[in-house]
Amino acid sequence: MAFGLVGAAVAQEAPPAPAPNPEQSQPAPPVETPAPAPVETPTAPAPAAEAAPATEVPAVPAMTPDQYINNPEYMLNIDLSTGGRVVVQLYPNVAPNHVERLKQLARAGFYDGIKFHRVIDGFMAQTGDPTATGQGGSQLPDLKAEFNPTPHLRGTLSMARAESEDSANSQFFIMLQPRFSLDRRYTAFGRVVSGMQYIDAIHKGEPPEVMSRMVQVSVAADNKPMPPPSMLVETVPPPVVPAPVGVDELNAPIKQ
Repeated sequence: MAFGLVGAAVAQEAPPAPAPNPEQSQPAPPVETPAPAPVETPTAPAPAAEAAPATEVPAVPAMTPDQYINNPEYMLNIDLSTGGRVVVQLYPNVAPNHVERLKQLARAGFYDGIKFHRVIDGFMAQTGDPTATGQGGSQLPDLKAEFNPTPHLRGTLSMARAESEDSANSQFFIMLQPRFSLDRRYTAFGRVVSGMQYIDAIHKGEPPEVMSRMVQVSVAADNKPMPPPSMLVETVPPPVVPAPVGVDELNAPIKQ
């Protein structure tokens, strides 16, 4: 399956293989197709033919802000390899099923160690795929879309998907800069309230040469301590040192 932002020029479910541009009206091409230049729409894993159909959880009454704002049960802690903890306020009032899915996967340890496989500078950082290819997801059924008026601002969390509106599963993306063309086309369900500097430090690329990762993801109400600093570091390959050039290689051959 392949997820990304279904946009018109450059993006992915909605952040794996480059997908179409968010400003365009046409959906992004499947991940298997050649990707366009730098993506401007997050992309999601394309659903496999045998994937379970999207399921719709029974509707629940909309929550009021005083019920979820600063409520640890609706806040997510994401400890990144870029050096620290990112705190996210979830919005169960507009996307209750997506919020519950993220909490369910976080409590199961699904997101621990997963990498950011598609990161576009000035746009968004996409993660949530255990294969780090943009085509993976969880074993749970896909979700029905919960599009809502929440704007895609800097720090907004939104669910990646394939071309089908009801194909969101586990991949999500975090906005690095506003992109209002994604509004009501992707399910926004939260926003970073602290630690955005660690999101900004995520390595860029499609895919990045060095993939930053979520070391630990937990629901704040569970009071999981942050991993030690020694775990919140990147594994950067050593620089390639060119072989020295010898004198013999500098001399021109002598003709007899």
